[in-house]
Amino acid sequence: MNEVFEYKKALEELRFTPEQKAEIARRTARAAAEVNASRRARPVWRAAFIAAALAAMLAVGAGASGVLRSAVEVFSPLFGGAPAQTEIIDKIGYPVGASDTDNGVTVTAAAVMGDAYNAVIVYTISRDDGTALLPEGTTGDMLLVHGSGTELNVLGGTHGGSHFVVEDPAASSIQLVDMLSSDVPINDCTATGVFENIWKWDEATGEAVPVIEGKWKVKFEMAYEDSSVSLGNGETFTQGGMTFTIDGITLSPVAYKVDYTVDSEVMWSGSGSGRQSEEDSRQMARYFEDVEILLTLTDGTVVDLSNAGGSIGPEDGVTVCSKGEMFSQVIPMEDMASISVGGVMYPVRAE
Repeated sequence: MNEVFEYKKALEELRFTPEQKAEIARRTARAAAEVNASRRARPVWRAAFIAAALAAMLAVGAGASGVLRSAVEVFSPLFGGAPAQTEIIDKIGYPVGASDTDNGVTVTAAAVMGDAYNAVIVYTISRDDGTALLPEGTTGDMLLVHGSGTELNVLGGTHGGSHFVVEDPAASSIQLVDMLSSDVPINDCTATGVFENIWKWDEATGEAVPVIEGKWKVKFEMAYEDSSVSLGNGETFTQGGMTFTIDGITLSPVAYKVDYTVDSEVMWSGSGSGRQSEEDSRQMARYFEDVEILLTLTDGTVVDLSNAGGSIGPEDGVTVCSKGEMFSQVIPMEDMASISVGGVMYPVRAE
């Protein structure tokens, strides 16, 4: 089939805003002028190829916003906009732009950033006609979403949480911030965001009611830069009559992960009730929750990181544990003085 015909057919199938169409026309005309200005003979399909490339570039960010937003634009309002923070976001953040539309609402994976074991993804949820997305007076803490959330194609355990950001209840778009941590590397895998219906919690009735109906599935690559450093090399501390060996610490401007092994095997009650028994709660505290993790900043501020999620599992007479999560804001490595685990202190040296 004629290549120019194929190009025109593909372009007709794309949907752009008037602004995007004008931008494509301007860039195509400029590219064609550059081609014509050259004295060398070039195939006719080159101009079509240039136009198609420009169209594809604009289409990547198509959807609610119409253009692909940079990682700095997405993350700075949420994780800090100081110069040092935006520099980090610009280095390790990755703009995505993948989207899915249903029932007049588009969900877009706007950007992702993280380190080897932790990541944060910002999804934008927008009504395509520009009208208000939510009922009047709705705040972010009222909202719930069904579906499996962000799934990663890795062979490992994950944990995390998500929350909505509603800057303007009358706006046509909101954000869903999804934070993930894993016990295996995740910065070079495929992710799929699966969402179904958004609900609002009604305090008066004590029930959740659907406010946005639809099903969305967004697939994208977790292709961001890992800027973490590794600390720890078998140091030990004792606590509650047990010895803890620090297997390794991963620390970055956006997250942390601490791996350690306890010299005894945790014993679960196996009650089978679906609820954690008092004995299991005590075991969880001894092996996991009571392990103190403190980050000291250069200005003397101490950040308690002990209350983190993770994994705990018995293994051949010992218990292998991992604790970690994303920070609530970007912390430059040069602002970190040290991190301590169970009283064992590790200086942080920014590279």
